[in-house]
Amino acid sequence: MPAAKKSATAKSANKAYIFFNCDGEKSLASKNIAYNNVVYGNAQTSRKALWKKITEEMAASKVIIAEENVALAQKEILDGDPVEAAKYMQYGDIVEFERL
Repeated sequence: MPAAKKSATAKSANKAYIFFNCDGEKSLASKNIAYNNVVYGNAQTSRKALWKKITEEMAASKVIIAEENVALAQKEILDGDPVEAAKYMQYGDIVEFERL
C-alpha cells in the first residue's frame, strides 16, 4: 500500500515562524536567537500573537512599517505568508522553519 500524501493543509501546518529584530539590511549576524526566541506556529492564534508582537515592537519604535503598508503586513501575517510581511518592515524580519 503506498504511503499517504500530505495535503497542502498538512504541509502548511508544519510551518513555524520566528520574528527577529535586526539591522536595516536584515543581516544574519544581526538576528539574535537568544533575544528573539519565540516560535510562532501556523495556527490562527499563533499568527495573531505574531502580529501582536510586531505591533508592540512598532509601538516601541523598534520596528518600522510605513503607515500605508501596515494593513498589507497585517494581511500577510494573518491570512497569507508571514515571511512576505517582512518586506514591509524596517529593523524586523520573519524567518520560516519547518516543524517536525
